[in-house]
Amino acid sequence: MIDTLSTYLGYDFVRNALMAGSLAALLGAVVGYFVIIRNVAFAAHALSHIGFAGAAAAALLGLYPLQGMLLFTIGAGAFMGISGDKLNRSDMAIGMVLSLSLGLGALFLSFYRGYAGEAQAILFGDILGVSFGQVVEMAVLSVLCFAGLAFFARRLLFASVQPDLAEARGLSLAGLAVAFMVILAIAVSLASQVVGVLLTFALVIAPAGIALRLCRTFWSGMIVSILLGLVVVWAGILLACLTDRPPTFWITALFFVLYLAVEGYVRFFTRADR
Repeated sequence: MIDTLSTYLGYDFVRNALMAGSLAALLGAVVGYFVIIRNVAFAAHALSHIGFAGAAAAALLGLYPLQGMLLFTIGAGAFMGISGDKLNRSDMAIGMVLSLSLGLGALFLSFYRGYAGEAQAILFGDILGVSFGQVVEMAVLSVLCFAGLAFFARRLLFASVQPDLAEARGLSLAGLAVAFMVILAIAVSLASQVVGVLLTFALVIAPAGIALRLCRTFWSGMIVSILLGLVVVWAGILLACLTDRPPTFWITALFFVLYLAVEGYVRFFTRADR
């Protein structure tokens, strides 16, 4: 099996997939940690559906799906950040936006006359089809997002844990919310390159969610989240090469198994449920 893996690692498309997957996993794990702390998991789910409409529109116009996703999700993310708790409290509004996004995506795809596999790639990802140019694009976006997070991470954490005190100290909660939601939109768009828009929620939420069940401090949880994201994505891509089954299946299946194992450990082998 080692020889087989070495052979696959010699192919450019596998190396591109590992690099792209690593970038998406890193950003998803870090941003996802703040998503859970801020209790805005609905946003990642909503943005992935909105991104579907953007990716479908891009395919119709002959552009890369990622370009359309970024346009739609960044705009929607900024709007969510501005709306704040008003949108969060309105389940009906969120549901209608998700439904409209899926409907628009289906409409755009109905006009599409190109390669039929493009639609499947948008929905379920095509990490093994990522080009080196796309890897470079993802790397640039990731660096910009990490630079932004590094700039306001301490204030974002403070505002997430103690919003009333942060506002009393003069922090702009609305500004932080908009900045974070834009970064989340980019993270969701990059994650879609690995697992598709329908399963982006797993790559953004699962590593951080599992890490928070195991760790008690911010930095230990962040490190575990990153390691889980990287290991699962690498394992999923390599298993896909060995079994000729979709990477998306392996990545989501591995996260689910890890989730069950961690839940079982926390519930039955620790003194208190965290």
